[in-house]
Amino acid sequence: MPSTAHTERYRTPSIALHWIMLLLLVAVYACIELRELFPKGSDPRETLKALHFMLGLTVLAFVALRVALRFSAPAPRIEPTPPRSQQILSKLMHAALYVFMVGMPLAGWLYLSAKGKPVPFFGLELPALMGTDPEAAAWIKEVHETVGVAGYWFIGLHAAAALFHHHVIKDNTLLRMLPSRG
Repeated sequence: MPSTAHTERYRTPSIALHWIMLLLLVAVYACIELRELFPKGSDPRETLKALHFMLGLTVLAFVALRVALRFSAPAPRIEPTPPRSQQILSKLMHAALYVFMVGMPLAGWLYLSAKGKPVPFFGLELPALMGTDPEAAAWIKEVHETVGVAGYWFIGLHAAAALFHHHVIKDNTLLRMLPSRG
């Protein structure tokens, strides 16, 4: 049962998972962008693609843990309390980020499945989520790439909003998610 006690910051596991997931997302994006430096079919390119898939699936696993942690304790209040419109925008942005962090790995998994390719996960091969379907694979790939570009904006807006709250509004939004300094 979630505690209703007020705290000034998120609990340490939630903070750690937030920043680990940021690093994972950076790594996922880096792998798919850096693959372009290598010729198609080359070992480095294929390794980066495999890492992209595996790290993306790791995001999916971690987001499940993150949701469980989020429901185990209330979010610390923002002080001073932001206007209702900002609270609604915040909830919408967080919902978009969670849909992104769940949907993108699932879309990647579906894409590999539809292509009839193995779904690697650190020495394991995950089961296909659907049968081979080249038309579906092309459509899923297009959606995955388009939403991937939108992900840069989601993540950037999230960071910009935190910095705006910290430096302009001067509330505790960012401080709630920063590691404790002792």
